[in-house]
Order: sequence, then structure tokens, then C-alpha cells
Amino acid sequence: MNCIIVDDEPLAREGVLSIVSDIGSIQVIGSFSNALTALDFMKHNPVDLIFLDIHLPQVTGLEFAAQLPKETLIIFTTAYPQYALKSYELDAIDYLLKPLEKERLEKAVNKAVAYKKLLSAETVKNTIAGNTTDFLLIKSDRRYYKVPFQEIRFIEGLKDYIFIHTNKQKLITAMNLKTVHLKIATKKMIRVSKSYIVNMDHIDSFDNHTIYIGEFEIPLGEIFRKDFFDNYSKGTLGSEL
Repeated sequence: MNCIIVDDEPLAREGVLSIVSDIGSIQVIGSFSNALTALDFMKHNPVDLIFLDIHLPQVTGLEFAAQLPKETLIIFTTAYPQYALKSYELDAIDYLLKPLEKERLEKAVNKAVAYKKLLSAETVKNTIAGNTTDFLLIKSDRRYYKVPFQEIRFIEGLKDYIFIHTNKQKLITAMNLKTVHLKIATKKMIRVSKSYIVNMDHIDSFDNHTIYIGEFEIPLGEIFRKDFFDNYSKGTLGSEL
């Protein structure tokens, strides 16, 4: 994967470069202090992944991200936690806070590499062929695969695709999150942000901003927070919330 770094702080750019240069699956082909220069570079060079700061001169990282083609993946790197939810509305792969931790950055890169492979694979031809109150039917080639709701941990929307994370595998199909939510909306499968639907039975813990399912940290959107707490409290938390 070809990647670029966009950050107005030279030390921050060097920090990202020092970590990702050791990852064999990606290649840094450019480093820029502002979005306008990066955009000009991208007119003539294919870029798969961008490490992007938010506070940039002239054009902010969020404004820059909104102009990018849907094929380009984004990992935000910033010192400001308050923009996390907005970043996921722009289909960011991850949102990392400075100072960057090597292990956390490597995890984000590995996720980007895995998603790039999935998006370019034959699995993007999968479609949701139908559903009942208990399961989805995924059509792949000429076969139909049954995916019980109870096995779905969460569903993630990215660009024009959804990733269905089950106990055993990760499935991808071309559909937006709103459409699939209409097919599977139950008391157990609830929307928690613009980009995520979670299975209540698979939640390990949560706070006011994040839901934890295994090794995954799922953002809890502000407009979805009340419904989430209301639904969860009916079954488990009583009057504590």
C-alpha cells in the first residue's frame, strides 16, 4: 500500500515515518505539512492510505478528508480527542491520539492493510439476499450462507460496504449501514454510531463514549447514546443509569 503523511509538525511526521517505515506492507511515498500540497500530489500519484492530522493550516484535516476519493483510507493522528466521532462519520479507519504509541499505530496500519485486501477481493461481490427475525442470508457466487444474528458481534460500515464481524469470521458485502440496520433492527442489534451496529449480547463493557467488544473499541455516537443506555438498562442495569 502506498501512503502519505500530512501533519504541520515536522517532529510528528518524523515520528509516524519512523514507525511505519518498518512495516513491510506499506510504503511512504510523501510527507506534507498541509492539505493543499498533499491534494496536488495525489492528482498525479495513487495513494491508498493517509496518516492525517486534524489541525492543519488553510484546510483542516476534516475538510481534507471530506474531499478524498472513497478508495483512500484514512488514519487520523491528532492531539484532540473531541473530533473522534466526526472522524468516523468520514469513514476513517482509526483515530489515534498523540503522542503516538508504536503498538497502537501498528495495529491501525494492520487494520488498514486488511481492509484494503478485503475491499479489493472477490468478497465485495457478496450480497445480502434475505433475512428472517433470526438470521441473514449472504449470497456469494451461487451459494447462500446463513449468518445467525446471535453469532454477529457487530457490524461496521466503511464507505459503500459493511463488515459483518461474527464469532468465526469477517464478512463483507456492498451495502450501506442504514439499509442493513432496517433488515436486522431488533432489541439486540442496535445502532450506536453512524458507522456501527452492535449486538448487545456481545458487549464486554462500555463508558459514555466507547463500547468494548473483545479487542475492539467502538465509538458511541452522541445522537445514539440515549437509545443505547435506554435499551441496555431495560435488561441489565435497572435504575443505575
